[in-house]
Amino acid sequence: MTHPISRFAVPDLKTLPQDMQDAIAQVAEKSGFVPNVFLALAHRPEEFRAFFAYHQALMDKDVGLSKAEREMIVVAVSGINNCQYCVAAHGAILRIRAKNPLIADQVAVNWRKADLSDRERAMLAYAEKVTTAAYQIGDADHQALREAGFDADEIWDIGAIAAFFGMSNRMANAGDFRANDEFYMLGRQMPVAP
Repeated sequence: MTHPISRFAVPDLKTLPQDMQDAIAQVAEKSGFVPNVFLALAHRPEEFRAFFAYHQALMDKDVGLSKAEREMIVVAVSGINNCQYCVAAHGAILRIRAKNPLIADQVAVNWRKADLSDRERAMLAYAEKVTTAAYQIGDADHQALREAGFDADEIWDIGAIAAFFGMSNRMANAGDFRANDEFYMLGRQMPVAP
């Protein structure tokens, strides 16, 4: 059975502006396929550009939070928001970045029962609060993060990633974005030691 990528119109890649074609081609070359979110958002070029510019600004940094920690936030928030697309897609990336085939499922279902460090637990507690009760965040929340070893820029990033993916989760759910089948198997097998 073939499932649509989105409940909204999905443009033909060849009809997209060249900068978008180039961006999608780079992702496809790196991953081996075109993630459906690129196709789903492509029918609104200005929103596509804004979305992926902010995504890259948050997720592609080489300072502060590790890339695995960033993905862990996305998976936890997406699990809370019941976003199948983002749990599948970012769960795959988390498994690869953390080199752990179990972690994404644990974090998506209930991060409190996952095999996490105290630092990761503090990070996800804050991300969850940003997701479900941001109006309650206060000094004690920031103090807990500082005690867990996070600096001000990292605390900003935890909040920004949680907030951005709250929006992303809602768009994916509203549009019925379907995760590529390829995501479900990525990072599931542990590498065999030589």
